[in-house]
Amino acid sequence: MNATNIARIAGVAALSAACVLGLAACSSNESGSSASVGGIAATVGDAEISEQTVTDYIQTFRETQSLNEEDAWGEWMAQYKMDPSEVRSEVIDYFVDKEVVKQAAAQNNVEVSDDEVNEQVDKMKANYSTDEAWQEALDESGTTEDQYRDSVRNAMLESKLEDVVSADAEGPSDDEVLEMAQTYASAFSGAKRSSHILFSSDDQSKAQEVLDEINNGSISFEDAAEQYSTDTASAENGGDVGWDMLNSFVEDYTTALQGLEEGQVSDLVTSDYGIHIIKCTQVFTAPETVTSLDQVPSELVDYIRDLLSSQNKKTAYEDWLEDFQNGLNVKKEDMPSGLPYDLDMSKYSTSDDESSEDSTDEDAEDAEDSEASSSSETSASSETSAS
Repeated sequence: MNATNIARIAGVAALSAACVLGLAACSSNESGSSASVGGIAATVGDAEISEQTVTDYIQTFRETQSLNEEDAWGEWMAQYKMDPSEVRSEVIDYFVDKEVVKQAAAQNNVEVSDDEVNEQVDKMKANYSTDEAWQEALDESGTTEDQYRDSVRNAMLESKLEDVVSADAEGPSDDEVLEMAQTYASAFSGAKRSSHILFSSDDQSKAQEVLDEINNGSISFEDAAEQYSTDTASAENGGDVGWDMLNSFVEDYTTALQGLEEGQVSDLVTSDYGIHIIKCTQVFTAPETVTSLDQVPSELVDYIRDLLSSQNKKTAYEDWLEDFQNGLNVKKEDMPSGLPYDLDMSKYSTSDDESSEDSTDEDAEDAEDSEASSSSETSASSETSAS
């Protein structure tokens, strides 16, 4: 991928991210960020996407990115190898995709209830200590809670639709899993599986007592986990918490585990969750060549199988949605004149243009140097002949 494509993708990503976050209102009544614009930008079946909707989005994007000034806007587009018509096209694509999903969901009786949206929004709000902190986060993102709820509803709707239409997607074959395992195995080499016994942070004396009993052989690690660990989920399994490369452990836990060999038990390890006694139960060393799934941990095989299943379902959904969209008669209208974000891009040079100019200048300088050198050589030759 060349630099031009990378830069362009970055520009499109910025636009897409703003759309996903709901930075732009979907009607002129909600935004007020731009002058009134008439006409239709695109149609999706019988549904219309107004030019006002597209314009409001672009103008709001400019505002949130401090691109209100004409030169700042022109330079931004030049930086990402875009012009106003291409920006408009990208935004239209977003709203078309959104409308396609909406119509596809309706056809398949897929709905998202207000309660489901509320639950998801409440989970996000729980990450903030106060309502003021939540509102501040929304303000910094340039969105409102209503717009955020709308983006949540859209994401949940598409997720449900994908589940419905890809339910019959075929799972991966053992050969496909093996092929990916052959790639993953080397990266997974060195992974460590561990078990732990968790105590409350104020129960250090008990934790030390249990550790001493484990070390002198009075009790097995597994039995101690079942009897004493406050992590009841892992305690039922002898304290097993799985492989480090397939899980996210807190830093203190990970650091302690890295220092253990297979079969070793740690000293007391303190983390935000309490006091741990950790045992490294297995270390995986990848074979030079993986010829059978039995050669890699079953958990890695399950991970790969789930990953491939998700990819198959995603592909099935995208193929289905493309077919659905092809049957909707989607039409984009030509860009009208006089839009508030339109401008003449001829005075805004891109980095490619500058590179081309630099190259031209260098070529010219090289040509001059070559000509001067040739002239000097000719002169010297003439003098030698005269002598």
